Parts: sequence; C-alpha cells; structure tokens
Amino acid sequence: MNRVEAGEVVMVNIVGRSLDAPQVQFLRDNRIRAVVLFRENLGSEGEVRALTRALHDVLGPRALIAIDQEGGAVIRATFLPQAPSAMALGAADDAERARRVGAAVARGVRSAGFNWNFAPVLDVNNDPANPVIGERSFGADPAAVARLAGAWMDGALDERVACCVKHFPGHGDTHVDSHLELPVVGKPRNALEAVELAPFRALRERAPAVMTAHIVYPALDDTHPATLSRAILRDLLREQWGYDGVVITDSLVMQAIYRRFGHERAAVLALQAGADMVMALGSAGEQQAAIDAITTALSDGSLDAVRLKGASERLDRLARRFPVTHDAYAATARATDEHLMDEAWAAGLTALDGAAPPPRDAPLRIITQRDVPTDGISEAGLPGADVLALFNAFDSVEPLLVDDLASFEWTHVPRDRRVDVVVSNVHARHGDAARAWRPRLHIALWNPFHVLDVPAPAVVTYGYAQGAQRALRAWLEGRAGAPGRAPVPLTR
Repeated sequence: MNRVEAGEVVMVNIVGRSLDAPQVQFLRDNRIRAVVLFRENLGSEGEVRALTRALHDVLGPRALIAIDQEGGAVIRATFLPQAPSAMALGAADDAERARRVGAAVARGVRSAGFNWNFAPVLDVNNDPANPVIGERSFGADPAAVARLAGAWMDGALDERVACCVKHFPGHGDTHVDSHLELPVVGKPRNALEAVELAPFRALRERAPAVMTAHIVYPALDDTHPATLSRAILRDLLREQWGYDGVVITDSLVMQAIYRRFGHERAAVLALQAGADMVMALGSAGEQQAAIDAITTALSDGSLDAVRLKGASERLDRLARRFPVTHDAYAATARATDEHLMDEAWAAGLTALDGAAPPPRDAPLRIITQRDVPTDGISEAGLPGADVLALFNAFDSVEPLLVDDLASFEWTHVPRDRRVDVVVSNVHARHGDAARAWRPRLHIALWNPFHVLDVPAPAVVTYGYAQGAQRALRAWLEGRAGAPGRAPVPLTR
C-alpha cells in the first residue's frame, strides 16, 4: 500500500491574488492537493482564472480548489451573478427555482476554475438570536430545508461542481459564533434527530461532502466538539448512517477549536475522529505545523495509516467526479443567470404587518447606518449612500446616517411631517433599544430577525445584492409586490 502523505488530507489557504515562488514551493514540497480561496485572493475575473489555472498546475490532476459561494452575503466571487441567500429562496418556497439557482451558481464558479463549493447550508435556523447563520439557512422547518437545499444541490451537481453541506450536525440553534467561542447545543437526542440532524440524514446519499461544526452536542458526545468527535463522525455519520462521502472540517483557526486545542493538535484529533480532510488555514508556519503533526502521528501509529488511505481515496473520487475545468462562461448564459437571480430575489421579498410603500410625494426621512464593514464571514453590508439611492424616485428624502444603529436613540429623530423609514443594513440584532423606535416603515435589508426588534410594519429582503436592491426599489415605487412568506417565525 502506498503511503499517504500528510499534505494529501490538508486544505490550506494562500496569501495574495497570485502564487509567488515560496507558496509554490510550499504546495509542492508538502504535496498539497486542496486550496480554498477567500475574498482577499479574488481580484478581477481574469485574475481569478489565472490564479486557479496556476493552482491546478501546481496541485495536479487531483486538485480540489474550493470557495464559499453560498449566495446572499456569503459570496467570494462578487463578479459572478449574485445568488439569493438561502432564506430568500426559503421565502419563495419553490424547489425548481432553488435547483436553477444552484445550477447557475455552479456554472459561474466552475468557469472561474473552482470544483468545490462549500454550500448549501443545511442548518435549521430556529434561534432568532443566532449570530452567524440567520439568512444563510433556508428556514426553520427541517423538511423545507432538506427539500430546498437538496434541489439547490442537485442543480449544482448537474453542473459538475462538488457541493459540501454544512455545518454537521447543525449550527442553527446557537447563541454563539464558533468563529469566536465554542457553542454548546444541549438538546436531547430525540430533539436533535427531529430538527438539526434531519436535513443531513435526508441528503446523506446525495451529498458528496459534509463540513463539520465546531460545536459540542452533549447528547451525542459530552466532551468533544463535532469536528473532533468519533461518536459523531465515525459512529453516527459513517457507521449508523452509512455515509461514504468526504468529511472535511471547518477552519481549524476558528477560535472554538484553535483556542482550546491548538492548530496542529486539532488536525490530528479531527483525522482520528473520522474527518477525511482538515482545513488547516492560517500562516504558512501554522499550516506546516499541522502537516508536521499529522506526519508524526502517522509515524508513531497514533493515526491509522489504513484509515487515512481510505480518506485519501474518498478525496480522489471527489476530484475524479468533479475535475477542475476552465469552461468559458458564455455571455448568453451569464445574462440568463443574472435574470434568474433577479427573479429569485424578487420572489422572496416579504412584507409583514401590512407594510406598504410610502407615497412617492411624501417627505421621507431615511435612518440607516453610514458604513457596514465586513465581519470576515460576509461581504461588507450596503453603505448608507447606497441605501439612500434606493429612494431616488421619491420627491423629498432627508438622510439621517448614524455611525452605529445599535446605539441609535429615537429621541434624536425630529418630530415633524416626514415619514420615518428605518433601513437595517447591518447583520447584528439591534437589541432592546430598538423597541423604542417608531418608524412608519422598517426595511430589514439583511438579517430578517431585525423585524423582531423594531415595532413597525416591515419589508424583508434577506440580503443586499443588486438583485435584492432592484426588487426592493420596484416594491417601493409600486411596480411590484412582495410575494414571499417568511420561512422563520417573525411575529413579535
């Protein structure tokens, strides 16, 4: 049996928008086969294609080049047609539309040289306080999540891009972001089976890959987070469910893992638990430390070489089924996909509590946050100047741009004849202070759970891409309706 090299089961990130000589040497010396690219790696469309071609040349025919292109606010290749968030598709509740959107996303990323997309999200978002999932979920109903995510995935697979469902066994009912802390979901096993696990179980035979969650589920394993849990990855996923696709960890530099276990130790523990590939991101030194730790564990027998050979073979199968290509994205196909995305955003637009657009000749006051920087997970939110542009068709608009919506006090709003419109362009919940706000209309431009904070009729877009903005403008100007139905509870 040929020996598996540690680099074959490690995914790394790179620095910059092109490969320099030291990075090429690192990838070759360690026989790395898998790289994930992030927003900071992606320049123009031409630059991205040049980068993925260079990576393919270095990584070889078994290359796995990955991206997070979920849709909504979690996209990396912003030059491609921007898909609706999962929850916008949930609000439209049309499986065929979800399938076509998944196919369009795959066409775009495949043309840019990616063969693995870390989507769709199978998390059932049944906690309005969840700080990291929210509109990335298709909704609060496990059956609907499985149906819509399964359709999205089928469309992507038809276009020859590997999907990776996430975050197993479920990140939807957490109050903590695993990028920052270690969440614990203390539900009994039967509750997990009914909600969190249900979409993963339903799609286990169709999903070519699964990404683990850095979360402790005491009913399944009272000691280890799922990423490091044999009880969850081997006993449940592999043996009880018979899953034979690829299991990859979420990033090991996320604080839920990094702070408690360390980068290199976690890499070994995850492979021991049953993962096939570890996402050992970070500096070149951190990546090398993880690779060295795996090599040492193979040498001293603490990592089973036979099991790791099986992991490598599963990764080989994934790469053979979904090879890296650089198919041209024909102009006609791109235009069709752009139109599809616009239609899908519009189908999800949701009006609540009798929300109606203000009269075009009414004097408006638009209250929103001036700037919304990226949090490292999502793209930067829509800045205040772009929010104001949504109201260009109105006769009189007075801006009230604030530095931080969360600390905004309603006493600062003048008492006059203007119609007050709050536009929530941030993701974090507003909290108790917003209950004192009294706008005539509230526009939740990103996180739908903002409507629970603000006592006003609301319209929800579930995202702020160009398609969402066009749908909202059409509604504001009376040219279109808001046909969506909230796929999560949004009643106060």
